[in-house]
Amino acid sequence: MSKPKILIARAIFGETIERLSQHFDVESNQTDDVWPKALLIEKLKGKEGVFTTGSERIDGELLDACPELKICANMAVGYNNFDIDAMVAHGVTGTNAPDVLTETTADFGFALLMATARRISESEHYLRAGKWTKWAYDMFSGSDIHGATLGIIGMGRIGQGIAKRGAHGFGMKVIYHNRSRLDAALEAECKATYVGKEELLRNADHVVLVVPYTPASHHTIGAVELALMKPTATLVNIARGGIVDDAALAAALRDKRIAAAGLDVFEGEPKVHPDLLTVPNVVLTPHIASATVPTRRAMAELAADNLIAFFGGKGPVTPVTPVTSLAKK
Repeated sequence: MSKPKILIARAIFGETIERLSQHFDVESNQTDDVWPKALLIEKLKGKEGVFTTGSERIDGELLDACPELKICANMAVGYNNFDIDAMVAHGVTGTNAPDVLTETTADFGFALLMATARRISESEHYLRAGKWTKWAYDMFSGSDIHGATLGIIGMGRIGQGIAKRGAHGFGMKVIYHNRSRLDAALEAECKATYVGKEELLRNADHVVLVVPYTPASHHTIGAVELALMKPTATLVNIARGGIVDDAALAAALRDKRIAAAGLDVFEGEPKVHPDLLTVPNVVLTPHIASATVPTRRAMAELAADNLIAFFGGKGPVTPVTPVTSLAKK
């Protein structure tokens, strides 16, 4: 009996490819080329499954051209590269890779917050440029983390992890805004208080964004929201590009309407808004919040688990669409 054909759309761990090859006829992109849409469609023709990394857009046009496709397994917790409505209409199952990256991403979010508040990147650039010739009492003075008010927008697992680090490790007052309020036990565990979005922006010393990207969350932070923040406040985005209006943020940073920002994600990434590259008071990292070897391996293995379970008839482990049958087409 022939194995189902799958495509691995970007480079991944060799062990994961070897494991998948035991179950599937695998074509993999180990050169890690970012294929244009037409080439991705060509590569997907005749394939029943695809292992995606989040950079491959799965939409109606692609699905019309690839009628044999049954499952798309994302090696990411976010899945804004999936047109969910189109996938449901075509009977294609989508999966993601949640949970395995929660603690690592929360670690990074807090690290980015600290680097932003304490002006670490800005001061390193100054040192490397040979500008440090003497100590000064106000040289790169930033803002405190301990005892400050931490505002979290998006209180899922990662947001909760950041809240716990702030409250329990740094004695921060934690306020949060979310689509729905946490239950009392979780709020107590996180030492977090639910507030409205405007109240959070007005009162937080440090704002961290951890919301999923949807059309409704597009530009959750724009010029209006930035104007509500304290001029001494910092903003950190580890969610998705498009949650922040990057042009409006660059203007606010340039005019010092907020103190600083830390960004791991960007609108239109890997392109970065050019104005963000001209302001010194921003820490920029290339979408690496989950980037530890153990976590990235776990993400790849969970995507593989989803493919293997689906074609094994058990149903995927972490679906994000209604699960469809192998015999759907």
